[in-house]
Amino acid sequence: MGKVGAGGGSPAGLSALLAGAGLLVLCVPGACGGGSCCPQLPPGSAPRWAATPGGFVGRGPRGRAAATPLPLLGRPLFAVAPGDRALSLERAPGTAASVAMAPRAARRRRSEAEPGKADRGEGASRSPRGMLRDGGQPGPETLERDPDKATRFRMEELRLTSTTFALTGDSAHNQAMVHWSGHNSSVILILTKLYDYNLGSITESSLWRSTDYGTTYEKLNDKVGLKTILSYLYVCPTNKRKIMLLTDPEIESSLLISSDEGATYQKYRLNFYIQSLLFHPKQEDWILAYSQDQKLYSSAEFGRRWQLIQEGVVPNRFYWSVMGSNKEPDLVHLEARTIDGHSQYLTCRMQNCTEANRNKPFPGYIDPDSLIVQDDYVFVQLTSGGRPHYYVSYRRNAFAQMKLPKYALPKDMHVISTDENQVFAAVQEWNQNDTYNLYISDTRGVYFTLALENVQSSRGPEGNIMIDLYEVAGIKGMFLANKKIDNQVKTFITYNKGRDWRLLQAPDTDLRGDPVHCLLPYCSLHLHLKVSENPYTSGIIASRDTAPSIIVASGNIGSELSDSDISMFVSSDAGNTWRQIFEEEHSVLYLDQGGVLVAMKHTSLPIRHLWLSFDEGRSWSKYSFTSIPLFVDGVLGEPGEETLIMTVFGHFSHRSEWQLVKVDYKSIFDRRCAEEDYRPWQLHSQGEACIMGAKRVYKKRKSERKCMQGKYAGAMESEPCVCTEADFDCDYGYERHSNGQCLPAFWFNPSSLSKDCSLGQSYLNSTGYRKVVSNNCTDGVREQYTAKPQKCPGKAPRGLRIVTADGKLTAEQGHNVTLMVQLEEGDVQRTLIQVDFGDGVAVSYVNLSSMEDGIKHVYHNVGIFRVTVQVDNGLGSDSAVLYLHVTCPLEHVHLSLPFVTTKNKEVNATAVLWPSQVGTLTYVWWYGNNTEPLITLEGSISFKFTSEGMNTITVQVSAGNAILQDTKSIAVYEEFRSLRLSFSPNLDDYNPDIPEWRRDISRVIKKSLVEATGVPGEHILVAVLPGLPTAAELFVLPYQDPTGESKRSAEDLEQISELLIHKLNQNSVHFELKPGVQILVHAAHLTAAPLVDLTPTHSGSAMLMLLSVVFVGLAVFVIYKFKRKIPGINVYAQMQNEKEREMVSRVSPTESRPHIPQTELRRPGQLIDEKVDSQLLGE
Repeated sequence: MGKVGAGGGSPAGLSALLAGAGLLVLCVPGACGGGSCCPQLPPGSAPRWAATPGGFVGRGPRGRAAATPLPLLGRPLFAVAPGDRALSLERAPGTAASVAMAPRAARRRRSEAEPGKADRGEGASRSPRGMLRDGGQPGPETLERDPDKATRFRMEELRLTSTTFALTGDSAHNQAMVHWSGHNSSVILILTKLYDYNLGSITESSLWRSTDYGTTYEKLNDKVGLKTILSYLYVCPTNKRKIMLLTDPEIESSLLISSDEGATYQKYRLNFYIQSLLFHPKQEDWILAYSQDQKLYSSAEFGRRWQLIQEGVVPNRFYWSVMGSNKEPDLVHLEARTIDGHSQYLTCRMQNCTEANRNKPFPGYIDPDSLIVQDDYVFVQLTSGGRPHYYVSYRRNAFAQMKLPKYALPKDMHVISTDENQVFAAVQEWNQNDTYNLYISDTRGVYFTLALENVQSSRGPEGNIMIDLYEVAGIKGMFLANKKIDNQVKTFITYNKGRDWRLLQAPDTDLRGDPVHCLLPYCSLHLHLKVSENPYTSGIIASRDTAPSIIVASGNIGSELSDSDISMFVSSDAGNTWRQIFEEEHSVLYLDQGGVLVAMKHTSLPIRHLWLSFDEGRSWSKYSFTSIPLFVDGVLGEPGEETLIMTVFGHFSHRSEWQLVKVDYKSIFDRRCAEEDYRPWQLHSQGEACIMGAKRVYKKRKSERKCMQGKYAGAMESEPCVCTEADFDCDYGYERHSNGQCLPAFWFNPSSLSKDCSLGQSYLNSTGYRKVVSNNCTDGVREQYTAKPQKCPGKAPRGLRIVTADGKLTAEQGHNVTLMVQLEEGDVQRTLIQVDFGDGVAVSYVNLSSMEDGIKHVYHNVGIFRVTVQVDNGLGSDSAVLYLHVTCPLEHVHLSLPFVTTKNKEVNATAVLWPSQVGTLTYVWWYGNNTEPLITLEGSISFKFTSEGMNTITVQVSAGNAILQDTKSIAVYEEFRSLRLSFSPNLDDYNPDIPEWRRDISRVIKKSLVEATGVPGEHILVAVLPGLPTAAELFVLPYQDPTGESKRSAEDLEQISELLIHKLNQNSVHFELKPGVQILVHAAHLTAAPLVDLTPTHSGSAMLMLLSVVFVGLAVFVIYKFKRKIPGINVYAQMQNEKEREMVSRVSPTESRPHIPQTELRRPGQLIDEKVDSQLLGE
């Protein structure tokens, strides 16, 4: 699992966004002699969202206090060309003041004074790619402009109330960190630093403090020590009056602590070097500190005293307990490395984390860098057999394996969100490279269903994965996503958590009121969904909880998302309609609960103006905020709900002091809003008022009123809706078809009962639907679609397995081995289980629940032990066997033998290894009903079956400490027929080339043959062969009922074969792989079908074929005798009489296909020519 944030960051070379630190570093291209040069990562700067190889992680939980330094402002060291740098600063409502950066690539700039005009000249018309104007007629002169729909710009310059303060003496400082306490506080703290890029360290620092909202500042260097160099500024998230300053560790390792908003400080020396901090989400004095030598410390006194918790802790894998899920608020979750390099999930108390008091909630080891503790969920990853497996614990209960659709076969997974008791995950499946599929879970986070396919992804500045998914603030269940369709990226929107998606309708008119002809689905609006990785900042799309209807984003109109012709768009009705507001990128800030929008142009040139809109972007007024043009480095908004004061950070020249311009917007309002200044607004989706099962009405200020709103009141009213089919998604194992119904997927058996279901108990029988989580609808079809409790019928045990806890077939002598007994179905509460370990020790259990943690046993001798388990519940019994090698581990084996053979005919079984040269090998064979193994030093054995039926052959190969095993089944009959099958080419697109897929598809093909021909299923055996193109072998078998009568004759098999071939040639055999994907089955062209078995009454054609084989044999013999006399000819006399089977391989097709034996890569005709001996069968 990899950490991920929805959206992306700025381009590499322009800036580096490090979310784990709440850090924003601006790096100027070329400042260090080429490329970009950012300072070394500060404490807490490890990217929290960075994906790890083979690992998974999610965003930090909302309740988790980010113990990180404040955002860092940067400034250029020399003049830069237009387009190289520009940013705006902003904070999210209710958090510490912070920086918002809007990254962009260099592009054409337009006149600042006239934002609606292009560089091409006054009135020039621009037509975005894929967009037609007025039915495709070129030229603006043929269009009728609608002035009422045009965005209006008031060019008269107005003046905002502002003051300017210069940080004198800091002209050389190139970084700054800013904190505004907010919440009725007038205190602002600024830490400026000179970072030497050549030395890679901080050489100077200054601390400034304002007590009048930024009008004036006092320099505090004398209060912290004139020679003290400060590196980072931290603020307690639950008490903004508590400040922590960190000194430069290269000079001294100390903390300076303030409890009065930075007025006074106390200094405390440290005996370790801090790399990152994590504050407790509730207790203001509790802090976790991670040191540079990978040790974790805790403090219950806000850093005044520290205590060691654990050594060898993995960076950024430590968490406070989540309130509500843990009873102990001082419980710490962490991932630690053992001496031998393995990772473990540990929990302990912050002040009592001794070896005896540590717990291991997940048994065994986990993959490195994979622990996530997020809201009510804990996630870990464990790789076995080359495949990653993901486990989840809900509300700290036992871990369960996360269930994706059977053939998702994930290569990578990222947890995006765990809000509202549901997991939103992005999964990269085996056949994806630059896209991810979105999956949404049930409440426990175990069962996942598909929400959206092929969502675009990209790499962030630090190499982390960025998913193009944006959750709209203020409206539950509303998301925007960029989906890749036929190499085109398009923006989709959903209002019900991925249940339904649609394209965005483009604006009716452009910026000037000219009509835009853009017809869905060929043309639509596409948005850039990249947001800053910094949790305190916003990117080039923005929304606010306090302004639920307003969305501002950059994008383009056309057939796909483009990086050129980018404009700014706004929606004031939650994404239903959009308006163009600027023809180039701007930073847009929300003031007064979204009642006022502030836009500042992206430019590297000095500016003195900004734009204000009081009517949700319909019209804009031009305001000056400074008399002298300013190079803007950032903008800081006042914390709190109203946000009416803003500080602009910049400089007049590239070597001047920092200039702080305080802008007070209170003067633009004439009064506070009254009740009559508001109007109701109904949330809807294209006219549908029921969103997530409720009708919601909000208060919105009337656009013509210029009053100040104050505190956000939320929705005026909410009324539940009657449940309809649209409120339900498909349950796990079900897929939505074209008619809207949720039907079982081909791999899912809906009739299978839970293994925990016992006679007399009940279980929930799915209807194929599940209600969208957080949907508030009532009545209607809710009862019809909700899973029904059903009594558990008594069932005999079936599907019994015994495996080791780590999935291996080896155990170390003298050490515990944990055995897991698994039962697919049956009455488990009234079951007697008997386990024989094969070394003279046996145990008994009365039910499976007493064995949930596994059975531990110690083997004192080296050897191979036959572990057997017998299960009996009075209705039936089942047994399973595990052949356990003590101190002899290994990995892979492939057992090659025919699918079907004839009675009393010698069969060759061959163990094929990869790699083939592994040293001295020991082969252990079990076949038929033999209880004692056959041990050989050769990889092949021959044997005969004297009776008809199904037989199992198991081989284990031992090489030193490595063991590998494979098991195959072979059918034995007196005679049979076989035929090669091929399929529609589109089946190859869905073939991951793994054994499980071939088994399931074989079952589907057999079902299609039975339905098309009416031939009983007992006569048919289908085996899909490994490799591409997809092919299969069809066997026509004689069936004998249990009484021994009604056995089919050779003539009957011939008739069945002719019927099957007839139906195949008529294209009557087909099946639906998934909704809209039809697969046709037909007889392969290069085949010996119908293959006739030899019988005592030889027919003329059979005799002719036999003579042909004899002549071929003579020819081979002659060529073999004289092959050395014929240059260039290599003749191999070996005839194969077995079917090649698949190698046990990894999930990835690119990794598994090179492991396929050479014969699997040959064309079907070659395989048939080589297997004549195995297909011409008889007595």
